[in-house]
Amino acid sequence: MSDVRIIFGGSELSETQNHELECYANFQNDIYINIDMCIQTTNPAFICLNKKAAIRFHKELKKQISFLK
Repeated sequence: MSDVRIIFGGSELSETQNHELECYANFQNDIYINIDMCIQTTNPAFICLNKKAAIRFHKELKKQISFLK
């Protein structure tokens, strides 16, 4: 397992440029996705997806991206 974490920032148009989404494979063999709203009082939200769910999420995300203009 590599020691790599990828962080995506929110969009300016949606005024979420201070929000961050972090994604990496954890030691339980799940995909860990953390959403940090970058607000001191808000706890980050996260979800762990097993391989089957992560593949399904990937396919759905690709489909939704294809609908973007």
